[in-house]
Amino acid sequence: MADTLVKVDLSKSPYENDMIHNRWHPDIPMAVTVKPGDDFILECYDWTGGQIMNDDNAADVRDVDLSQVHFLSGPVGVEGAEPGDLLVVDLLDIGAFPQQQWGFNGFFSKQNGGGFLTEHFPLAQKSIWDFEGMFTKSRHIPGVRFAGLIHPGLIGCLPSPDLLAKWNKREQALIDTNPTRVPGLANPPYAPTAHMGRLKGDARDKAAAEGARTVPPREHGGNCDIKDLSRGSKIYFPVYVKGAGLSMGDLHFSQGDGEITFCGAIEMAGWAHLKVDLIKDGMAKYGIKNPIFRPSPITPTYNDYLIFEGISVDEAGEQHYLDVQVAYRQACLNAIEYLKKFGYSGAQAYSILGTAPVQGHISGVVDVPNACATLFLPTEIFDFDIKPNANGPTKFVTGDVDLPIAQDK
Repeated sequence: MADTLVKVDLSKSPYENDMIHNRWHPDIPMAVTVKPGDDFILECYDWTGGQIMNDDNAADVRDVDLSQVHFLSGPVGVEGAEPGDLLVVDLLDIGAFPQQQWGFNGFFSKQNGGGFLTEHFPLAQKSIWDFEGMFTKSRHIPGVRFAGLIHPGLIGCLPSPDLLAKWNKREQALIDTNPTRVPGLANPPYAPTAHMGRLKGDARDKAAAEGARTVPPREHGGNCDIKDLSRGSKIYFPVYVKGAGLSMGDLHFSQGDGEITFCGAIEMAGWAHLKVDLIKDGMAKYGIKNPIFRPSPITPTYNDYLIFEGISVDEAGEQHYLDVQVAYRQACLNAIEYLKKFGYSGAQAYSILGTAPVQGHISGVVDVPNACATLFLPTEIFDFDIKPNANGPTKFVTGDVDLPIAQDK
């Protein structure tokens, strides 16, 4: 039986746990140390540290303090790891806590975080998802049930001082191009809500003022939100500091490609069983500067899809040049409009795309001026037939159930 090296108490604030941190900084002390070949269990808070409740009120999503996220378990030091090595992480198993068999999905207010489609869904809303073994369904979205693919949305190693400085410099330069934009272009360091693990005193205060926020993915991994990093996957992380400093959190029961609602998967607290090893000098041997991974052999099996296309022409009809982000946005909007014909609200349809195992693909980036992106929606997750036919769509959803919504203050 593997030892649980990081434990969490969901009844207490993560700030009370010195084996948790919410910033990236090379000076954060290792919470535990293991040897190559060791396997162990890490418990994790949900990414907000328990700010979202299992209820029918979206005020908590509206009022969430995003400067606190993400709460990560670690860092885990690995004996013998040196800058330039590859840290090999086997994700042996992962799951929800037996005492908390539910998760949440939400849209943040445009005034507090926003999301991929925030212009269409500017107010805070949420859906609660109950787990039934490997399946999930929501009381807020009738007629849909699917198998989960549990994964860590965020996993990575500590940055070196040089790499941290590079992150902060380039992201601040982006912010400076439009500093009043809502939502902001990036998230700079913010000391007041920083949790720096076991770092104390003046060193803690200095690191809190420099520590990189955990929201974006970067060269070390981080918040990549790759749904196929599930049980059985293997990840090769670049090592930037002595000991590597592996941390993880932001567990998802299920997610659609792109995590388009930002609070975008089915977020949950839970645990992961990991094994670590090293490839010495692996970054140079394989020319690696970002993580690579082998996916899980276990995935939900859906064999029938509706595929929605999008091109690089936005909602206003403006032409963009080979813009994949615009194209995927249009594919998502096209799928939402389609699902509304069956009685779903736009918010329910948006939540389905953020939580169900939909696939996002870049289908073409060479045919100027339009990139083509596609969204694969599995038809078998629905309790009714969503495929087009000569009789037209039959409204399955009556409209008496919808996602809770919170008006901006």
